[in-house]
Amino acid sequence: MSSETIDTRLSATLTQKWHALTPLQRKLILVGSAIDTAAKAAALLDLARRPADEVRGPKWAWAMVLPVVNSAGLLPAAYFRFGRR
Repeated sequence: MSSETIDTRLSATLTQKWHALTPLQRKLILVGSAIDTAAKAAALLDLARRPADEVRGPKWAWAMVLPVVNSAGLLPAAYFRFGRR
């Protein structure tokens, strides 16, 4: 079986699952994703503008983890609460 066939099947499965959700569930997922994206963007912007001596831990570590980790808003909140001096 080729990887293209697997990709097509996976895409079809994900699409079917999305369509199985109610409109309210879809809206909640989209709103939650938008809030998480905005929080990550705000944390990254603050991190970029803040001097290294005002950040707890290495800036590069925060910069690597913030955009990658799926955190439901918890990682940006942890940065704003514990990552800044």
